[in-house]
Amino acid sequence: MLDVILDALRETGTKYLTTVQSLLPRVVAMLTIFVVGWLIAMFFAIVTRHLLGWLRFDRLAERTGGADVLKKMDLPPATTLAGSVVFWLFFVGFLLSGVDALGLKAMEGLLSDFVRFIPRLLVAAAIVVAGLLAANFAWRATLLAAVNAKLPSARLLSSGVRFLILVTAIAMALEQVAVARAVVLTAFAIAFGALMLGFGIALGIGGSPIARRMLEQHFPERPAPPPDGSAHL
Repeated sequence: MLDVILDALRETGTKYLTTVQSLLPRVVAMLTIFVVGWLIAMFFAIVTRHLLGWLRFDRLAERTGGADVLKKMDLPPATTLAGSVVFWLFFVGFLLSGVDALGLKAMEGLLSDFVRFIPRLLVAAAIVVAGLLAANFAWRATLLAAVNAKLPSARLLSSGVRFLILVTAIAMALEQVAVARAVVLTAFAIAFGALMLGFGIALGIGGSPIARRMLEQHFPERPAPPPDGSAHL
C-alpha cells in the first residue's frame, strides 16, 4: 500500500516538474515581451507627443473647441491624450503577444482579434474628431446666424445643434467599434425621436406666437396688386 502511494506521489512530482520545465521558458518569454513592449510603447508615445507638440496640436484643439471638451471631461490636453492612446495601443498589443506566447488554448486568437479591432478603433476616433469639428463649426455658424436674425435664445439653439451633432458622431463611433450595437442604435433612435417630439410639442404649444412672429418677419405678406381695370374683359 505504501509503495502504491509513493509511486503516485513520485509520478505526480515528475509531471509537475515536467510542466514547470516546459512552462518556465514561456513565462520568461512573456515577461521579456512585456518589458520590451513597454519600452517600445513608451518610445512611440514620447515621439507622438513631441511630434504633435511641434505641429502645435494643442493650439488646434483650442481653436476647434476640443480643448474645452477635454477640460469638461477632466481629461489631459490633446497632445498628452494622443500620446497615452498610442502608448496603450502598442502596449496592449505586446501584452496580448506575451499572453499568446504562453500557448494557452483559452487565450488563442486574442492578438488577431485585437489587430482586427485597431482599424475600427481608428475609424471611430476619426469619426469623433470629425464630429467634434463639425459640431463646433455648426455651433458658431448657428449662433452667428441666430444673433443676426435676432432670434430668442440664440445660444441655446446653437448649443442644441452642437449637442445633436456630437451625439450622432458618438453613436456612429460606437456602432463602428461594435460596442453594444443594438443597444446604441435603439437608445439613439429613442432619444432622438423623443427630443424631436418634445421640440415639436414645445414649439406648437408654447412657442407658436414666437414662430408666428418669425414667419411674419421673414415672410411678410405681400399686398395684393391693384386692379388694372381689365377684369371686365
